[in-house]
Amino acid sequence: MRAVVYADVRTVEVREVPDATLEAQTDALVRITSTALCGTDLHMYDGRTSAEPGLVLGHEPLGVVQEVGAAVQTVRPGTRVVIPTHLFCGTCVMCARGLSAACLRARAEGPGAAYGYAGMGPYRGAQADLLRVPWADANCVPLPGEPGDAYEDDFVLLADAFVTGWHAAATLAEVEPGDTVAVFGAGTIGLLGAYSALLRGARVVYSVDGVDARLDKAGEVGAVPVDFRRGDPVEQIRADRARAGLPLGEEKLGGGRQGHRRGRVPGT
Repeated sequence: MRAVVYADVRTVEVREVPDATLEAQTDALVRITSTALCGTDLHMYDGRTSAEPGLVLGHEPLGVVQEVGAAVQTVRPGTRVVIPTHLFCGTCVMCARGLSAACLRARAEGPGAAYGYAGMGPYRGAQADLLRVPWADANCVPLPGEPGDAYEDDFVLLADAFVTGWHAAATLAEVEPGDTVAVFGAGTIGLLGAYSALLRGARVVYSVDGVDARLDKAGEVGAVPVDFRRGDPVEQIRADRARAGLPLGEEKLGGGRQGHRRGRVPGT
């Protein structure tokens, strides 16, 4: 099968590698139809991890089940599925508490595991023709439709990007109907965080950035673009509001993911 492979710092290659196969009766084999790039892939690409040459990259897959082990009950060949970034068993104490990203069974060296990521287990990545999915009943999320349909590009975001933005808005920032929200940074996750805040019922969402294309997209999803090149974004937001102050702030910057809980913008 073809796969995107880490070759060296700032070098990746499309190579022929051995096909993914079932290794346990709880596995599924998924043929990938779309797979997204993540900002965290750049940690390996730039040499900031312990990634070894030959690592198959990628952890944001959408595809169709090709084969399942005898113990798999909830998906079958032909089922369209999206697969979360962090693979998990679904039954350990952490998974039972809803903390599946800290699964205790997926990686012997410590809690949590991921596809195609240095130091996160032996699992090959999803930028490939085929992907082995352990504990398929827990990790394969069935979806409607057919590969390549109008929802293909939307559904692939459910693997990682959209749920990260949703987590920032719904869980970390606890956006509620009627809130006023500011999202600093309108990259992929920032835009999806802004969109998630709107879905949560926010009265207005300000999206702060300094790149024209990002600001245009923020406006398209329903946020109020704020261009920090034109001045202090806090002052711009204040000027746009009938009263001073901002009830809620959320931040997405650089290579990390941060969410600030309820508070006021500095200086208010």
